[in-house]
Amino acid sequence: MSLKPESAHALPSYLDPSHLGPWGDFLQQVDRVTPYLGKLGRWVETLKRPKRILIVDVPVHLDDGRVAHYEGYRVQHNTSRGPGKGGVRFHQDVTLSEVMALAAWMSIKNAAVNVPYGGAKGGIRVDPKELTAAELERVTRRYTSEIGIIIGPTKDIPAPDVNTNEAVMAWMMDTYSMNVGETATGVVTGKPIDLGGSLGRREATGRGVFIIGQEAARRIGLDIQGARVTIQGFGNVGGVTGKLFAEAGARIVAVQDHAGTVYHPGGIDIPALTQHVASTGSVAGFPHAEALPTDQFWDVDCDILVPAALERQITEANAGRIRARMIIEGANGPTTPLADDILKERNVLVIPDVIANAGGVTVSYFEWVQDFSSFFWSEEEINDRLARIMRGAFAAIWQVAEDHGVSLRTATFIVACQRILHARDLRGLYP
Repeated sequence: MSLKPESAHALPSYLDPSHLGPWGDFLQQVDRVTPYLGKLGRWVETLKRPKRILIVDVPVHLDDGRVAHYEGYRVQHNTSRGPGKGGVRFHQDVTLSEVMALAAWMSIKNAAVNVPYGGAKGGIRVDPKELTAAELERVTRRYTSEIGIIIGPTKDIPAPDVNTNEAVMAWMMDTYSMNVGETATGVVTGKPIDLGGSLGRREATGRGVFIIGQEAARRIGLDIQGARVTIQGFGNVGGVTGKLFAEAGARIVAVQDHAGTVYHPGGIDIPALTQHVASTGSVAGFPHAEALPTDQFWDVDCDILVPAALERQITEANAGRIRARMIIEGANGPTTPLADDILKERNVLVIPDVIANAGGVTVSYFEWVQDFSSFFWSEEEINDRLARIMRGAFAAIWQVAEDHGVSLRTATFIVACQRILHARDLRGLYP
């Protein structure tokens, strides 16, 4: 199916048709699924327009007495199936287009694993590495206060994302609670255990990537034992994914992060690398592996590639160089539509983000349910429930891909969009 130019879509006035960014990728993905929606296709424009966008100014006192202003966003893409759900990222390059796309992918992801959420996302244009701990807390609390009018345990539930963590979620939960006059643990997920967080949540996204990787490998006859794995990004998702693959007998032959790339054909010692990153902040300088130039990461011969960093990392410029049998997307939106086409032509199996990294939101759902009931499950129960949901969802998506002869990404969109638009159709329009 040929791609439409980005400018072919009816666009809101606040976007530049010539520079749509990640939102343009999402629109093209919707185009590809539209022919498979049948009668629900009459609602497809719903997916191309976020339900609600809030842009806020985040003024804070810096430690030196100056007042700094940061731009913040919260986008609710679709809430037909339940309250909004999606992370908050702190990054200097965050844009509205990016947050819109991330919110939309959350809608797809939540529907793909059939948890009762819509899609949402948030972000602040700030480099948290340039803030002190006190400044970071003030930024977090002011941002939470500004978006407090649209979030809540039954409206929109934030979670950690790039450069945010349990501590940030604790500050968000406390700020929201102080503003509403009661402790509302369910307003965010990914919290510390002692504040209503769930066992297994921190590892859930990486664990989900591993579970889906196991399922896909089995279907294509790839033995995880001895398989060569490369990972881009070694934060929470990439680190946990690497640990689980290594424990299953795979060889992690290359790891890249924001500051460097390390390579060892015999397999990198993942516990040692994890300790090195914890002490230095990067894989760069790891003494037990060879340093590679950044761009050579894409040339490493491997069986499985896990992009677990940021979006738009695999493009038409490097897709032809990738030497993997299978790509498992740990990050959100790491592969552009044109790169998808190149990889398909080269028979590289791509496991899309909207199913591969859905482990995080699945266990966030478990955390939200536990907060409402004030009854908490064991880590073993959490991991068992996670594996059951992920495997069931993947099996259904694999079957749809085979039935229609489409990629796993399009198959995931078929499953998810049918669920979202069926809910939209049942609810009708008010008034």
